[in-house]
This record gives sequence, structure tokens and C-alpha cells, in this order.
Amino acid sequence: MKSSRLVSILLLLQTRGRMTAAQLAEELEVSVRTVYRDVEALGAAGVPLYGDAGHAGGYRLLAGYRTRLTGLNADEAEALFLAGAPGAAAQLGLGSVLAAAQLKVRAALPPELRAHADRISGRFHLDAPGWYTEADAHRAPYLTAVADAVWNNRVLNVVYRRWQEPTDVERRLEPYGLVLKAGRWYVVAGPGPRTFRVDQILELTSLEEEFTRPAGFDLPAHWAEYQRGFHERLYRDKAEAVVRLAPGVTLARATRHDGSPAPDGWTTVTVAIESVEHAHAEFLRLGSDVEVLRPAELRARIARTVTELAARYGGSPAAGDD
Repeated sequence: MKSSRLVSILLLLQTRGRMTAAQLAEELEVSVRTVYRDVEALGAAGVPLYGDAGHAGGYRLLAGYRTRLTGLNADEAEALFLAGAPGAAAQLGLGSVLAAAQLKVRAALPPELRAHADRISGRFHLDAPGWYTEADAHRAPYLTAVADAVWNNRVLNVVYRRWQEPTDVERRLEPYGLVLKAGRWYVVAGPGPRTFRVDQILELTSLEEEFTRPAGFDLPAHWAEYQRGFHERLYRDKAEAVVRLAPGVTLARATRHDGSPAPDGWTTVTVAIESVEHAHAEFLRLGSDVEVLRPAELRARIARTVTELAARYGGSPAAGDD
């Protein structure tokens, strides 16, 4: 709609400064001729907007001019308040800032859109951590310091705990950005870039040294590519297990089904596994609905665990366990 496009032009010029007609047209996905008409309409409406000719020219607003956010439609207002993540903002030390920003936006909305925003806030709540995660399980005491380094392009020296030996290592990080994934914070940092869990940082020293952020680095695009690579690496060149599954039970990682179901309804499938340790825990979750046939090491390990559980639960409870 034209009214929405006019507001978009205002907000673009307000936030980015001078822009050419071609840049505005590309941003709004319209023709340059349409931009010319819209600019004329804004001028006729009294908006202090003017253009400069020449190679370095373009349109800009008169210095100091600001528009209220009355151009938001209902869907945009709802999305704005749904997108707020108070828990994440609080962890970054920005809880009060987010609350103040939402209050200002709410005050700038016309009454009918304010009602929409209040409605969405009262009906939807975003809770990023997993359901079975304890409140302090993913505490990251150095999160605020990492966020400050991201914002100010400061180099960090950290002691980081990783899963392989040696477990505790020193690293020099040039933090490009922070990502919140399933309740955990990750910092994407150079050189590389590489990804580190913030809650695994044991010690941190912020240096006075500044780094130069790579030109054109796109954090969302990098994270999307990192996730794709992670899932590809997860089961690449990994082992396989052959298991029998009870009727109605399926496994998403099954690579093939070995024949038709047996007379008792059980099916035999081959499954990609990351490791014997990981598969041991995963298959135990299925209880009696799965039987591991191969590899022998995995079958023997599960058998030992089941034997230990049977012994533990086969007798009377220990004293004091009423």
C-alpha cells in the first residue's frame, strides 16, 4: 500500500540518512519512478525532505526531523511486541533498556494499534531454554563482558573448557557476535571464525586492544551455514547400529529398513550413531521398545546397564527410602 511505503521511506531516511532514489527503490522493491512520485507526495504533505543532485546526491530529511511510529499496521505492531525477548535482554544487562524502548513505542502507537500490541503481549510469551533445563544450568557469568567486547570490538583472552583433551585451553578471541540457541549463548569469534559456548568460559580478560570486524560479515548468514555444517558433520563417517524396534516405534536417523516386519510386528533397521556412548543413552530412553543387535560393544554395554538396574530395583529399598 502507498501509505505504508511512504512511512517506510521516512523511516529509512530517518535511520540511514541520505539515500538515492535507486537505493530506496531497491530497498522497497519498486521502480525509481515510483520513488519519485512518493517523494513528491511526502513533500506535498509537509515533510521537510529535499534532494541533492550530482554523484553524491540523494534524498534526506531536514536535520532534527523525527516521525512518530504511526505508520505501523496491526500485524507489525503485534510482531514487534512478540519479538521482544525479556529473558535474553536481561541476561545481556539490557532488560530495563528493552522495557523502556517498548514503553516508548507503545506510547507512539495510535489507540487501536496499542490495543493490538497489548493483546499479543498478554497471549504469547517466549521462553527460550529447554523444558528440562534447570534455571542455573546454562549460567554464563562472563556473558555481559563478552557482549561488551562484541559491541566495542575488543579482544578477549579466555580460558575455555572443551570436551576433548586438553580440556582447559587458552584462547584469544575477536568476538564478532552473540547467538542465543535453545537457552545457551554462543559467541562467534575470530580468527576463523569459530563458535564457543559462553558458559564454558572459565576465565576472561578484556584487553585494550581493538580488532577490525571483517567487512561484510553477516552473523545470521554465518550461523545458518554453521548449523548446516554441524548437522552434516554430526553423522559423517560415524558408526551404524542395527536394532529391532517394537511395532509403531520409528527412529528419524534410520538409514535403511532391513526387510519386512517380523510376525510379531517388530522391524529391523540400521541407524547412524555418533558414538557408542551417545547411542547407549539414546537407546535406553526407548526402554523395552528397542533391542540392539549390533555392534556387539553397544549391545553388551546396554545389557550391563539393564542388569545393574534390575539388581538395584529387584530387592527391598535401602534404609530410609520410604
